[in-house]
Amino acid sequence: MDRATSDEIVARLEKEYPLAACTLDYDDAYHLLVSVRLAAQCTDARVNEVTPALFARFPTVKDMAQADVAEVEQYIRSCGFYHGKARDIVNAAVMIETRFSGRVPDNMDDLLKLPGVGRKSANLILGDVYNAPGAVVVDTHCIRITNLLGYVDTKDPAKIEPILRAILPPDKSSDFCHRMVLHGRAVCVARRPQCEKCVLADLCRHYSTQNEEETV
Repeated sequence: MDRATSDEIVARLEKEYPLAACTLDYDDAYHLLVSVRLAAQCTDARVNEVTPALFARFPTVKDMAQADVAEVEQYIRSCGFYHGKARDIVNAAVMIETRFSGRVPDNMDDLLKLPGVGRKSANLILGDVYNAPGAVVVDTHCIRITNLLGYVDTKDPAKIEPILRAILPPDKSSDFCHRMVLHGRAVCVARRPQCEKCVLADLCRHYSTQNEEETV
């Protein structure tokens, strides 16, 4: 992928999806930290149904740090894997209180110390809450579509992240990843990409390869 093509892809996605935003509902870094942990193997829509009652009961990091894991489990049961998620959420809150003065960290190294937080979650918090340049959230949509477009030739998030960071404008990388999600849900769906409706078709390696195969 050359930079000129990438810049054109970014511009077209901006026009197609002007409102690039996380589909999880949150008010602050604490809310997003909890929500993104709940979203593992669960839809954002389901998480958004669960979190209002959860945050009403545990409105601050301090409240969550003092929570009984079994009680948290009852609020998040419908999100699946609730035992591990509740344990991680409470333990992360304890660590934030004891090691980070009650504030969700604003850097990758410290975020990765929190239970249940990987690079995808950390990049989401850095990009959406702290507006850190170069944040790249490599989720399933991003992996699939960047491979189709020709940005990468790997399914490994650890390899995809630096490749995208190197070619995307730092101030647009986070929004680009959100637009990958929107595009993946609306057009470039996993089982059957709707290439005939795609604004990126003429820039897409997958579409070009398909056309070549059909004309042989």
